[in-house]
Amino acid sequence: MGNRPHFEEQSQAPLLEALAQSIRRDHAPFYAPGHKRGQGTPAPLKALLGESVFRADLPELPELDNLFAPEGAIAQAQSLAAAAFGAEQTWFLANGSTCGIEAALLAVCRPGDKIIVPRNAHQSVVSALILTGAVPVWVQPWVDPDWDLVQGVEVDAIAQALAAHPDCCAVLLVSPTYQGICSDIAAIAGLCHERRIPLLVDEAHGPHFAFHPDLPTPALAAGADLVVQSTHKVLSALTQASMLHVRCDRIDRSRLQKALQLTQSTSPSYLLLASLDAARQQMALEGREQMAAVLSLAQTVRERLKALPGLRVFEQPVADRGCYQLDLTRLTVEVSGLGLSGFAADALLHEELGVTAELPTLRHLTFILSLGNSPADGERLVQALKELSQRYDGPPSADHTEVLAESRVAAAIQVPDLLPRDAFFAAAETVPAAEAIGRLSGETLCPYPPGIPLVLPGEAITAQALQSLQCIRQAGGYVTGCADSTLATLTVIRG
Repeated sequence: MGNRPHFEEQSQAPLLEALAQSIRRDHAPFYAPGHKRGQGTPAPLKALLGESVFRADLPELPELDNLFAPEGAIAQAQSLAAAAFGAEQTWFLANGSTCGIEAALLAVCRPGDKIIVPRNAHQSVVSALILTGAVPVWVQPWVDPDWDLVQGVEVDAIAQALAAHPDCCAVLLVSPTYQGICSDIAAIAGLCHERRIPLLVDEAHGPHFAFHPDLPTPALAAGADLVVQSTHKVLSALTQASMLHVRCDRIDRSRLQKALQLTQSTSPSYLLLASLDAARQQMALEGREQMAAVLSLAQTVRERLKALPGLRVFEQPVADRGCYQLDLTRLTVEVSGLGLSGFAADALLHEELGVTAELPTLRHLTFILSLGNSPADGERLVQALKELSQRYDGPPSADHTEVLAESRVAAAIQVPDLLPRDAFFAAAETVPAAEAIGRLSGETLCPYPPGIPLVLPGEAITAQALQSLQCIRQAGGYVTGCADSTLATLTVIRG
């Protein structure tokens, strides 16, 4: 971890170089896309983005290889990525981590198979459950009542779920969480491997872990069999560019390849693919230095924010309740002590003070510090929060913590009465929200971000869950996945 594997090889960027050569090739284009290397691009768009990006917006030309049957530049770039990130094999994803999560479940689950899934899974997991027809065995992560934050999944919770459902075909974890909290991957991988089943990890927010020893242990190094990473979230790839990594032999790779053909576009963007190659090269050659600078900046900002009245900075997770490690480049600040919700503080920061957070919630703001942030960015964040600290003082006008806590109350291990797939295809009807309480939901009710559903298709809609969603909307948040985003009406299963 943190080393520079095969430095001379990692200095290459085969896909990026192939794309550069293709751009320089003089020819008449009679292939898609329709703008023909920028010749037909609308002038306002070209003025905004420049000309070179359109010359690089190319299809799968012979010299650029084929994403679904790579033998040339893509194959070489993926091999270099596997070496850099500690995998045996890596696939580039041009449809974001969502397509990787969906393909992962398609690769390990058949209709009716059980899979252990944490209740804080991203909505892409729900999509995967609908596609596969798998049976989710929901496990509740521990929620720190002091912070109202999901800490992680406890090892004992996974052990109990495996004991109660020994026929599970796999375990899926989300590690790290949005706030950088990591579960004990090594211990949970051991439980899985004792039963000869794979551990899948949604490590969307942890692609940088492999490049500095002061960061959490990468899921692959801890024993995970399949890991999906959003290379664009923390590293320098373009938005929507991600990677899927596999190690060991508990994953059928030929089936995974077929699954990726189902979930990825047949017209992948070479802008995205080349950005993955470049991001890998950057981290392999400069990753340790880059992440050392980020960690230093994060520590400086953290210490200065801790001194501001009315703010709390998250840094002491409860180690024996599911949190194994914390990513210190992720900064979560509680603002409710200022008399503001996270949504209100986010709006003030974004609209008035020139600082934009990654994730607002009712009580917190979470900021991603990455290699693209400068000391000037850190100073601006400190000064903006200092301004809020001086401007606002007082208890929140409405404390929704108890409402949120009640909405999360559920059995530690739970199998739904109606599978997400069956609920998706079931006959449904629209009713007033008050009449939906107690009915099975026909849609996903999901605060976004972070995209973690509160009510899933096939689950009973409770008064607590509905009240929690309404509180989020009233505080300035959004609810997605539902036909009526105002929550005046809800879609429920008919009958």
